Amino acid sequence: MNNELNSFVKDISQQYIFMLKDWIPADSSIAIAVENAYVYFHSGHQSIHLEIGQQVLPGSIADQVLQTQKKTDAILDNSLFDTPYYGIGYPIYIQNKPAALVIVLPSSFTAKRAEPFQFLTGKQEEEWNPVAINKISHIESLQKKTWFYVEGDQYKTSITLKELQLRLPSYFIRIHRSYIVNIHFIKKMARDLTSNFIVTLIDGSELPVSQSYLNDLRSALEF
Repeated sequence: MNNELNSFVKDISQQYIFMLKDWIPADSSIAIAVENAYVYFHSGHQSIHLEIGQQVLPGSIADQVLQTQKKTDAILDNSLFDTPYYGIGYPIYIQNKPAALVIVLPSSFTAKRAEPFQFLTGKQEEEWNPVAINKISHIESLQKKTWFYVEGDQYKTSITLKELQLRLPSYFIRIHRSYIVNIHFIKKMARDLTSNFIVTLIDGSELPVSQSYLNDLRSALEF
């Protein structure tokens, strides 16, 4: 990028931040991509990192905006950040070049706008069963499908873990990329022989805790 365009991008970006800061949370992040690369990034959260000049990933919000020139929004899962985030992308132009303005909002901002689930409807064989959310011990992502467990029974749901994490009551904690657990069903937490944390449930199920979610678990259970 030439110096003139770089200066122009910086100036226009600061103007966007000035306008947006009145309505977005302080821990939101803002990115601008021109053509196929990021030209500006303001991080409001330490877990989100982008480099100036970094190429736009296929399928990302910025990519979809650049391809369609339409507003795009999506939930960003743990493959990119340590917690789910909600991103909104807007088509803009910078010096007549197609660009994308992406705002990444924290999950807490989105959760306030959505009522927590009171129940989940799960499929078991050829039956669909509505189950009260507080009866679910844990939820698992396995082979690109989502399963939840009630008193040892397994049910399938079409809702993904990242969507569930934004709509579950606060007593559900994400402990792994593949697991969300109801803390009321936790019997104990301990390290295994390789020093990895394991959560043992009342029914004897053992679930791994990944390092990226360990602090969340410690904070929720105060240990």
